[in-house]
Amino acid sequence: MGTGVTDRRYTDKDFLTFQARLDEQLQQLKQVLQQPGFGSDPLHMGAELEMYLADAQGSVSQCNQNLLDALGDSQFQPELNQYNIELNLSAFAIGQNPLEKLHNEMQAKTAKLEAVAARQGVDVIPIGILPTLRREHLHKGLITPLPRYHSLATHLYQQRGEDFTININGADPLSVSFADISAEGANTSFQVHCMVPPECFVQVFNAAQLTAPLVVAVAANSPVFLGHRLWDETRIALFKQSLDVRQRGHANWRQPTRVNFGFGWLRHSPWELFAEAVALYPVVLPAVDSNLDDNDLPSLKELLLHIGTIWSWHRPVYCPSGSGHVRIEFRAIPAGPTSIDMMANAAFAIGLAMGLADRIDDLISFVPFRFAEYNFYRAAQAGLDSKLLWPVNGCRPQETDITAIIEQLLPVAQQGLEILGIANGERYLKVIEERLQQRMTGARWQRQALDYYSRKSDRDSACQKMLRNYLQQCRSAQPVSQWERPWNCQ
Repeated sequence: MGTGVTDRRYTDKDFLTFQARLDEQLQQLKQVLQQPGFGSDPLHMGAELEMYLADAQGSVSQCNQNLLDALGDSQFQPELNQYNIELNLSAFAIGQNPLEKLHNEMQAKTAKLEAVAARQGVDVIPIGILPTLRREHLHKGLITPLPRYHSLATHLYQQRGEDFTININGADPLSVSFADISAEGANTSFQVHCMVPPECFVQVFNAAQLTAPLVVAVAANSPVFLGHRLWDETRIALFKQSLDVRQRGHANWRQPTRVNFGFGWLRHSPWELFAEAVALYPVVLPAVDSNLDDNDLPSLKELLLHIGTIWSWHRPVYCPSGSGHVRIEFRAIPAGPTSIDMMANAAFAIGLAMGLADRIDDLISFVPFRFAEYNFYRAAQAGLDSKLLWPVNGCRPQETDITAIIEQLLPVAQQGLEILGIANGERYLKVIEERLQQRMTGARWQRQALDYYSRKSDRDSACQKMLRNYLQQCRSAQPVSQWERPWNCQ
């Protein structure tokens, strides 16, 4: 996002020029989406993996630039904070076993990263939130020194006008404030990009929204922040609040958050999502690109930059290459615990969205959008213990155990992968099935391990011991449902 952004002060004229570009490019996008042949290239699937960097004591290691220099691999990129790094995986054709290929590339690339990091005394940890993260690790001085990050931090803080406040309930409720957006960098995720047939984009997108709570609950891997036991997937609350420029008590409090679940079911076209972003959100980074397009289709660089400053849990991504396409970015999946766990989460999310697409219009007739949003936050909070408002017998929503819903829809996810032509889906969905049988997710493993170590240690020491055990078992490459459980090894 914003590779051409410079860390400078923007003028009122810059904002007006940028807004005019957005309005113009929205109309261009509408025309492009209606062109014959748009989105006719073979479908592909890719992903991005964000990871933590830590020292031997489990504390953050501010070395992403050193590692990038040593790696010399353009698929690795810096993240917001200096102790995070991102791996951009390749895009593989959906009809050519993409799950297996992504899995293999992830393992090969992370092995390379781990070898380089080990020579610098650094551990690479795929986890939603590092449990040993401390308050002093979250400040502007630890943001990666790239103009786009510091410019974003400056302008978001200017829009808010005061510190960002984090209030999250849980076993150990947390209330803390930050003078910048560095707490956003505490969240690391596994973001999956998937092209779908353009004629069913609307249905697949709505199905992804409806089933996002199921994915978040079974994939949860972020139960601890600053030593506090909070939600199973604390990232969902932390990400939203760490970038919330609204102010309570002010006239503009009802404006939408820049991290959002959405505002209603998609109706006719992905264009609506871009139009919504332009209509509802003020510009943050008005960086106008003066370079000429090198594609047959318009690049819409300003529109894409603006979308990149709005963090929807399912984001539309426009690409002008080839015949062009708009793909879906699944953004709610946390990093970790292992590569096979993450690929299983991706398979489940995509399979559900595709598998329910042909009946989603009927389903969302019975489920108001606000019910879907409610389900999303309840699933993030309670994980596999949550109850969702779900249509029973195809109609009236009733409170239903989330595990029963997931068990019922696992065959639908398999069907969805088959419809897309994705091979080996059953291997990865079996990982989800085993988690359900064991009632064990990354979040549950962390929480129970932390409770066990806390019996004989203070919270900081318990977090260190839990993380050390987590990392050891993560390196086994076994799914979390098969990990040893220290609380049972007495």
